[in-house]
Amino acid sequence: MSITVHITNIIQENVIKAIQQLYGETIALEQVQVGATRKEFEGNYTIVTFPFTKIAKKKPEEIGEELGAYLVTQVDEIQAFNVIKGFLNLVVSNGFWMDFLERIHHRTDYGQHPANGEKVMVEFSSPNTNKPLHLGHIRNNLLGWSCSKILEAAGYEVVRVQVVNDRGIAICKSMLAWQKFGAGATPESTGIKSDHFVGDYYVLFEKKFQEEFKNWQQSVAGQQVFQSRKKSDQDETTFFKEFKNLYFNEYSALGAEARAMLRQWEAGDAATVALWRTMNGWVYHGFEETYHKLGVSFDKYYYESNTYLLGKDIIEDGLAQGIFYKKPDGSVWVDLTDAKLDHKVVLRSDGTSVYITQDLGTARLRYEDFGVSRMVYVVADEQNYHFQVLFEILKRLGEPYAAGLHHLSYGMVDLPTGKMKSREGTVVDADDLIAEVIAEARANSQERDTLSDVSQAEREDILRKIGLAALKFFIIKVHPQKRMIFDPKESVDLQGQTGPYVQNAYVRIQSVLRKAEDSAQALLKNPKSLEYNTLATDEKDLIAQLYEFPGLIQEAARTYDPSVIAAYCYTLAKSYHKFYHDFPILKAESEAAVAFRLKLCSAIAHTLRFGMNLLGIEMPERM
Repeated sequence: MSITVHITNIIQENVIKAIQQLYGETIALEQVQVGATRKEFEGNYTIVTFPFTKIAKKKPEEIGEELGAYLVTQVDEIQAFNVIKGFLNLVVSNGFWMDFLERIHHRTDYGQHPANGEKVMVEFSSPNTNKPLHLGHIRNNLLGWSCSKILEAAGYEVVRVQVVNDRGIAICKSMLAWQKFGAGATPESTGIKSDHFVGDYYVLFEKKFQEEFKNWQQSVAGQQVFQSRKKSDQDETTFFKEFKNLYFNEYSALGAEARAMLRQWEAGDAATVALWRTMNGWVYHGFEETYHKLGVSFDKYYYESNTYLLGKDIIEDGLAQGIFYKKPDGSVWVDLTDAKLDHKVVLRSDGTSVYITQDLGTARLRYEDFGVSRMVYVVADEQNYHFQVLFEILKRLGEPYAAGLHHLSYGMVDLPTGKMKSREGTVVDADDLIAEVIAEARANSQERDTLSDVSQAEREDILRKIGLAALKFFIIKVHPQKRMIFDPKESVDLQGQTGPYVQNAYVRIQSVLRKAEDSAQALLKNPKSLEYNTLATDEKDLIAQLYEFPGLIQEAARTYDPSVIAAYCYTLAKSYHKFYHDFPILKAESEAAVAFRLKLCSAIAHTLRFGMNLLGIEMPERM
């Protein structure tokens, strides 16, 4: 039997034969409900017999007994059965599990599906170039990377891209602050990481702006505005808090300079464009360092400075087709009320693009670049409505990839103290967080003194793997759509449902194989393991967990949910830790038992390594 043919399919097909033979009726495959047997009952898979009562004209329990007897007699893979009310619990034979283990224990790529001929694009990261990557970007990057790895394991050809938001008023704020207050400083002259260097000027702009705004509030002009524009029940503090954005756009000297710089950039002013390129170059260099630390990479970068004019031709085509309509002021809109999405502007009255226009053009450009059948956008849930609109418009335009669009919406990441604010500098920078978790791993290692016999370079590499596993697993184990609170102390706890806990199961297996030395390789190839036919419940449960792994990869790919793989790896590691404590391996009762358990250990190690790699987590050989 091929590993790709799941035993539940065998069960379903034989139940169909049984119903035909026992009751003279033909049923469809989807009528046979097969699930995992509940822990409190004996068995591996359970069939629900209630749907067959009308066909058989018998009670569910009677049907269960008759079906069970048929399956045990006719299906080699089924060893025994029991019936609990309307549920038929099937016990899979030891021979099935042994044969399965024999075929997969040596496979380092177990779980990998063959190519399915489909190409999918995953867009993630997509930062602004006015600040370094922070905790929110870490969740985005980890979800995007693991999603792309899972899709690859499910058989897809994957293209990883990002759109860099490298233009706009926020970038001009950093540029202006450096121009006014930087005194020619550079990342090299200050020793500050280059993206942090630019981000510091973004924070500095906000600080200077707040000082200006506060002084203006106390000025004659500010008080005149307050008196003339306040609502009857507004106090001064509330008024100026709500007036901040309008002040920036209409009264602020710094705001006027930033807007003028943006206009100069759009006009192609040589000096402004040169400064923009220099500061963005600093940021890109810093980003790449952080991406390297996180272990993520991209096949193509799209830049908003190149894409912000895209999409206008699509709007013209849509107007001709009657998909869009033009208002008297010249603006172009789309009516999506029949899809419960309201009316949406797609082109301003002055002919300039909005974000949806750019995204329409970028989607078509990507299809032309790669010919993908699916596009996955990893973007926070604050943009849910935007992507509903984008996907609906692309569907109405008849784009060939429109049926394969997915927004991997994820909840924002908060700190225990509340939301992060980039302008105020109250964010957790990605680089600082990575350094913190590695430092915590180093402190824990020193307490246990387990790495004193390895070289300094090897020790640092192990600590890097442990620290990053703690960080990545903590974030990925949470379902993407859930908003999460990131507690730095909890994230670096190396016990419990954590990445290092899973890593430790792998390390334990490597230790067992090292102790066995040459004999381990001989025993792994030893056919005598097949003579071990007294499988304990825990051993069968471990093999059964391994058996489900390829199916869970498909589920995670279908739902774009890496937390499925994280939960699986944790459960498998937990089961192995229990097995390690309860069963002798190298000192098992017979050569056949030793060979079997080494093969089981080997299969678990390969599966944990492959599964954690799908999450972007490396496995150390020592801890």
